[in-house]
Amino acid sequence: MNANETNDAGGRPVTLTTVQWTDVPLPDLCRDAASWGYDGLALACHPRHFDAVRAAADPSYADEVRALLDAHGLRVHALAAHMIGQALCDPVDHRHRRLLPPEIWGDGDPEGVRKRAARVMTALPAAAARLGADTVVGFTGSPVWHMFMLFPPVEQDDIDAGYREFASRLHPVLDAFDAAGVRFALEVHPTEVAYDYWTTARTLDVLGHRPAFGLNLDPSHFLWQGLDPAVFAVDYRERIYHVDLKDAVRREDGRAGVLGSHLPWGNPRRGWDFVTPGHGQVDFESLLRALNYIGYAGPLSVEWEDAGMDRGVAAPDALRYVRALTRVRPSAAAFDSAFDASGKADEDGA
Repeated sequence: MNANETNDAGGRPVTLTTVQWTDVPLPDLCRDAASWGYDGLALACHPRHFDAVRAAADPSYADEVRALLDAHGLRVHALAAHMIGQALCDPVDHRHRRLLPPEIWGDGDPEGVRKRAARVMTALPAAAARLGADTVVGFTGSPVWHMFMLFPPVEQDDIDAGYREFASRLHPVLDAFDAAGVRFALEVHPTEVAYDYWTTARTLDVLGHRPAFGLNLDPSHFLWQGLDPAVFAVDYRERIYHVDLKDAVRREDGRAGVLGSHLPWGNPRRGWDFVTPGHGQVDFESLLRALNYIGYAGPLSVEWEDAGMDRGVAAPDALRYVRALTRVRPSAAAFDSAFDASGKADEDGA
């Protein structure tokens, strides 16, 4: 940790999500993250960071990875299984091949890919527990996302069937999470079954509100949809298992729409884009106040997805911002307690 940094986030560890860093060897990233002052990592399930396929076959592999992080004073607070998880319920096509290890992709037959992804995801909670992590964050894919515009015309029976399919594929995976005492946190995100307020409610309902299944809250995905992540945090307080910190901007120039226009990240013609925390329009103070209110004590994980800022600059910049931000915390005393003229407050030592 740098001498000018303070390991103080209101009791919450500040971690770095490594999904966007998997081209960097894990020992090098551990060195850098520790030097910047991060408390730990949300470790990507990628062959170069945490090889989930290898972990399923060799339980001792998790111990090797944990020893590496221990040597740098870092903890794994969560595993990030976005890429593998996306194959659980998606209508798999050629795009998924880039996301998946060859052992999961196999011959590319969609149902075979989904089953192999499920086997690895079922083994993952035990590996997470050996790493000292109590949460796996990620995606699950969605049988219904491609119908979000309801055209060509979609019957509600089709949507209902898609959610039932999601539940049937998730329940066996969640059984393994229950057995390991680890939780799964779905990132509320477009392309998933839960991408906004009401689809989240529907997702929890179809799973019977199983405690093993909760939510990863990333406010950047709420901003461009016109949603309030602080309201979401309060209403879904029992299910907020992990929080990512990523920022976003909207550009309302009369030309750019919220669907992105098939333009690449960083293109100024886009209607919205991701940026480094503190450089966009997310009201992080409101979100932190909401997290304080609901008693969330888990990690705050910085995620870099900023095409306009080099990640080597963005990661320490974001950490400084989060450290300052998290000094916003509840007062130890009610401000109106000082109004008491009876002297009782003084007698009680307040």
